[in-house]
Amino acid sequence: MHQSTTQFLPRPGGLASYEVSGHGPLVLCIPGMADLRSAYRFLGPALVMAGYRVAIIDLRGHGDSASTFDSYDNEANASDVAALIEHLGGPAVIVGNSMGAAIGALVAAGHPERVAGLALLGPFLRDGKVGGVLAAVMAVATSAPLVAATWKAYMRNLYKGTKPSDFSAYSREVVAGIKSHRSTVSRTMRTSHASAEAALPRVHTPVLVVMGELDPDFTSPRAEAEWIVGRLGGSLTMVPDAGHYPQSQRPELVTPAIIEFLATATHRA
Repeated sequence: MHQSTTQFLPRPGGLASYEVSGHGPLVLCIPGMADLRSAYRFLGPALVMAGYRVAIIDLRGHGDSASTFDSYDNEANASDVAALIEHLGGPAVIVGNSMGAAIGALVAAGHPERVAGLALLGPFLRDGKVGGVLAAVMAVATSAPLVAATWKAYMRNLYKGTKPSDFSAYSREVVAGIKSHRSTVSRTMRTSHASAEAALPRVHTPVLVVMGELDPDFTSPRAEAEWIVGRLGGSLTMVPDAGHYPQSQRPELVTPAIIEFLATATHRA
């Protein structure tokens, strides 16, 4: 997967970067905020080996994507994902991590003909409850001058439990990417997921929810995952000893679950 060539999709306001490998039914992977396409460095090659065409997109203002857009919210990123599926020839099963899950849900709600299924990893599909004081502190901590340092300090906690063997090198890569896009990553971190929550009743596609049992972004990861399944249907895989990035923390557990889901979703499509 790492040998794939970066390609660019022209969009109003800039270029969205992506890579694509393999042959077969289309799977489109979306990273979360502050993350890179290489968030799928373990899962992507395994899906190619399993017989899928795997595309991975960078969020706007992240990785190789442009920082010239007017908007960096879920809706804007969803428009890029929908356009990429159309460009590559869908439908696609969307795999979305964190904010990428909200983006995937918006595409499924707005363009159901382009989405064969949703695999949602550590999914953020609604806004958390944050007090005014904490919100003010976080607004400062995620401001453009501080966002890279804040994320560097918090990243180890997000990977609570088992860490990938390349965690140190990967975390340096992510922080370097944030430093290259301080302003746009900071703007992305102000995204509300209210539109994704509002769109859930319009999502009618097979769904797999994958949640790390130790995910620190939720008071109760299992309760959040069960809430999502309650809204969307589908199945739930809880991943032991994993935090917010189960696909790279426990790929030996997550990859088979996703391949099993893809077989069902792509056959249905």
